[in-house]
This record gives sequence, C-alpha cells and structure tokens, in this order.
Amino acid sequence: MSDPDQHAGESRRARAPNPVVRGLAVFGHFWWDFLVGDTPELFVATLVVIGLAVVLHRQRVVSILVLLAAVLIVLGLSIWRGRKRLK
Repeated sequence: MSDPDQHAGESRRARAPNPVVRGLAVFGHFWWDFLVGDTPELFVATLVVIGLAVVLHRQRVVSILVLLAAVLIVLGLSIWRGRKRLK
C-alpha cells in the first residue's frame, strides 16, 4: 500500500506552476492592467489612432489632420464619459 500523504505531496508538486509560466502570466497581467486598466475603450481607441497613423504615414498633411481630429475626438469622448460617471 502507498502512503496517502505521499500522494498528496505529489499532486501538489504536479499542480505547482512552472516558474517561467508563472512569471509570464504575472508579466502579462501587469501589462494588461497597465495598458487596458478599467477603460478598455480607450485602449481600443488608442490602437485605432495608431492604426490610422500607420495607414496614413505617406500623406503628411492628411495624416496630421486626421490624427489630430481622431485624438481630439477620443479625448473629448473620454472626458465626457468621465464627467458622466461623476454625476
């Protein structure tokens, strides 16, 4: 017969996360919280603005105007949303 305590120790070791996997998970959680935080809409809007910059990088005047408008719209919506929450 085998010792039940021995099996409990083996199952704990089997379930213990690999330090590399745990480190990657912690790193990923940090960046998710840092970039997305409590407003995933702003993160998506930022990605859209960066995408516009990549697409329009050849047309300087158009890209400057479009990016300025996009940033102002995102900023305005963020402020409006924040003020709406405070009321």
